[in-house]
Amino acid sequence: MQPLITSLLFPQRDAIKFAIKGVLAMALALYMAMFFSLERPNWALISAIFLQMRPESGLVLEKGLYQIIGTVVGGTVGILILELFPSEPILAMSCLALWLGINAGLSALVRRVNLIYAFAMAGMTASLVVLLVMVQPQQASSASIFDIAQARVSEIIVGVVCAALVSTLIWPVKVSTVLRANARKSINQTLDYLATELDPQGSHASRHQAIDGILESLTELNDDSTAVSYEGPHGPGRNRASNLLSNKILSLLALIQIFGRLQRNHPELISTSMGAMLDDMYQSFRAIASATSFADSYQLTQALRRRQSQYANTAENESALGLRLFKIAQDLSAELVVILKSYDALTSERQPKLNAPRIKPHHDPLVGLSTGLRSMVMFVVGATLWLGTGSSTVLMIMIMPVVFSIMMARLPMMILTVVLRRILIGVVIALALAVFYALPLLAQSSGDYELLILILAGPYFASLLLLANRATLPYGLGISIPFTIFVMPSPGMVQAFQIDATVSNALAIFVGVSVLYWLFKMITGPSLTLMMQRLMKNTYRDLLALSYHPKADMWFNARMGDRLLRIATYEKGMTKSRNLIDLALTALNLGHVSLHLRNMIQARYGEQLNSELDSLQKALACAFLNCYYGKSPQVFHRTAQQFLERLPKHELSDEEVELIRGSIERIALSLNRSATMIAVERSQIPA
Repeated sequence: MQPLITSLLFPQRDAIKFAIKGVLAMALALYMAMFFSLERPNWALISAIFLQMRPESGLVLEKGLYQIIGTVVGGTVGILILELFPSEPILAMSCLALWLGINAGLSALVRRVNLIYAFAMAGMTASLVVLLVMVQPQQASSASIFDIAQARVSEIIVGVVCAALVSTLIWPVKVSTVLRANARKSINQTLDYLATELDPQGSHASRHQAIDGILESLTELNDDSTAVSYEGPHGPGRNRASNLLSNKILSLLALIQIFGRLQRNHPELISTSMGAMLDDMYQSFRAIASATSFADSYQLTQALRRRQSQYANTAENESALGLRLFKIAQDLSAELVVILKSYDALTSERQPKLNAPRIKPHHDPLVGLSTGLRSMVMFVVGATLWLGTGSSTVLMIMIMPVVFSIMMARLPMMILTVVLRRILIGVVIALALAVFYALPLLAQSSGDYELLILILAGPYFASLLLLANRATLPYGLGISIPFTIFVMPSPGMVQAFQIDATVSNALAIFVGVSVLYWLFKMITGPSLTLMMQRLMKNTYRDLLALSYHPKADMWFNARMGDRLLRIATYEKGMTKSRNLIDLALTALNLGHVSLHLRNMIQARYGEQLNSELDSLQKALACAFLNCYYGKSPQVFHRTAQQFLERLPKHELSDEEVELIRGSIERIALSLNRSATMIAVERSQIPA
């Protein structure tokens, strides 16, 4: 209860501003809904509440746009269902359940919260249109159906417009500010990780803790980047800069592991010059992370690049592997320069010349199927109760819990349990506020808009203070939306104190959320082992297809970003070891190494050796999959040896031959290590 008390009694300044803006947005939405004589102004209020989840202007505008699109699509589908089955409630409910399942399933295949919200709105609006007509079938006609759909769409659009206006004009908070903070955080985390990888005293746990933090930060950065496009003429450029920064950080993660693993597992392969360069890199990364400005960071990075070239030029009797590592070190610094320039584009008005694909969400149909099934079952439970009882109160089970089932599908079960419990507590608080405060006062008031706002402002202000804090957000959600449903503010409101109807609605919402909790428990989706296997097989397919894509390194990074986070998350629930995320990071690295090798060969021979390179890439992908099963990667060793034998060495300089041989040796070392670690782990698992 400590976060709850702190948020209400000792709020931060930003939370107070957020709550004031939220109350103003809802007051404006209520006024406009009443001004236009909309039938249910409470839905304009609910629309405005949903837009308060993230107060940044760009995010509010983006969510508002998606909300309008989802509302229009949902309203159209609702009209279509009613036109097809005007007197067949069972068929209409079945079609509605299917529509909700489709939207829920599609929402599970994306990562952006605002896009998920669009699918939720498409499902909820269709439900509202169909259910409000079905409650009074004797009044149903084509005109009345269209009027209801138009009213629901209008109410929600009013809420969107009012929330967007207040967010943009009053104490505006920019997404670009959040992006800059997240970008700086991601860069600092990456620099710390680079130094940790090169630290001889660094622990396995510290390295993986750093990796987890970087992946989570990149996810936040990627999720917010699209919304910055709505913030003025520099928005699209900052979106591109954010994408480029995220993509290049993944490249750094791929490259730095080469040196860290070499130090830990094969110190005998490190020459004197190489050791001196690695120590210099370790100290430089620490210094760059401590720099206070872009100029200082940039100068330190450029100085490191010059020293790396000197180390490479002065090295004597270096092995093939060593020559390749010097080149990789310079590539690493070049990527860091691009990252710093991308950050500069986020903090200034400069427009980046480069672009990179966004981190792609991992699409797994099994996850979409389980999410869609859960939402369908939730709706069917409510529909069955409604068809059996005819009670309009049951409609509450068929709307808000279904929306929650879509919005919360991506949460881990441990967090989901806490969130749903706090929402239920919020519902109880909302009921108390409605029964003992709002409804008695409203029953005695004149129904004027001014009195309505004075009475409702207090509960909404308190719930918005809770929404402003991530820890107490579920309480705020559980209070604000049910409170609106219990009170149902409307034009000229002077209503009787109907405690039975209010308690019935509260009980319906409480039962609906409780049923949803158990549905999350029962319909859990694919097992972690199955999900991990599918993630690894998708990585295998990407390794096979890697060489057929333009800008293949960026394409591969974008594909691997979300996948790495999922692998890290799933592995925590499967085992205490981190061998699988190590293997996934190895795959990220091997993809880049194989691309460098292909570019090196094609620069000398053109397309002459493309068939041999394709065979080598296929062997690499197969060896990666063998490593996942703890099997020997001999398929790559054999194919690599055949490739070296067929290579026309007379057309290459000795240094180029050694670089190619060094690249292949490095790949073999990584594969052997991963296969050995996973084989040992699997041998220790009881049959």
